[in-house]
Amino acid sequence: MNLLFRFLLVGVLLIGNHQRVLAARVDTVSINSPAMHKSLKCVVITPDQYGSATSSRYPVVYLLHGYSGNHSDWVKKAPALTALADRYQQIIVCPDGANSWYFDSPLNPALRYETFVGAELPAYVDANYRTLPDRRHRAITGLSMGGHGALYLAIRHRDTFGQAGSLSGGVDIRPFPNNWNIKEALGEEATNAANWERNTVINVADSLRNGDLRLMIECGVNDFFIDVNRALHQKLMQQKIDHDYAERPGAHTWTYWGDNIEKHLLFFQTGFGK
Repeated sequence: MNLLFRFLLVGVLLIGNHQRVLAARVDTVSINSPAMHKSLKCVVITPDQYGSATSSRYPVVYLLHGYSGNHSDWVKKAPALTALADRYQQIIVCPDGANSWYFDSPLNPALRYETFVGAELPAYVDANYRTLPDRRHRAITGLSMGGHGALYLAIRHRDTFGQAGSLSGGVDIRPFPNNWNIKEALGEEATNAANWERNTVINVADSLRNGDLRLMIECGVNDFFIDVNRALHQKLMQQKIDHDYAERPGAHTWTYWGDNIEKHLLFFQTGFGK
């Protein structure tokens, strides 16, 4: 091995080691929920500069999974997420929401996922990570069930979240009374209609005033949730609620979500910077 080749090899190794040191860190933590008397797993991604700048504080994006998913879905199925945490210098938190639709069930006291994600989890993250601990620097988004959950939680917890998004969100649950375990939390729609009316995003949005939240809503044109997203968009337009709305080519797939999550992080970054 000649001297020049050795020099080049050492340089490549040093660059590789440097990149590894400055890569986002992915941790899985167990967080106690006093409301549900159990611990739930969360993935926490801290950006590359987090470990080297010990006095810096960071905005937080809460990123929710869909039905049948779990806390690890986003980091496993959209692996570019760690690079995006570095690019935008955001802490990204992915909680386990089971198949809850992120409700506090009016029927089952063991299901308190609104309380967990809307209150207990942000309190834990602010206490254990160097966050910017105010609503201006907290955002929440998610896919499918998580898109519903993100808008639902942000609207109901405007003191906690300043921005919210939805990717392919089930933003009106009423057309789907027998799907995705919703009735386990709310009861049969036919006999518990009030629960369904009170806990669907398109109705919860009635309480919004313009400027309460920065909102980004999008859905693929071939998605089975496209009609309910269009209906929510029209309602927000009628209420004169400013929001970003987009329909893009795509369906209810990880290809769509992985390709478009950066748009949400960039949207939030713009809001964090104001």
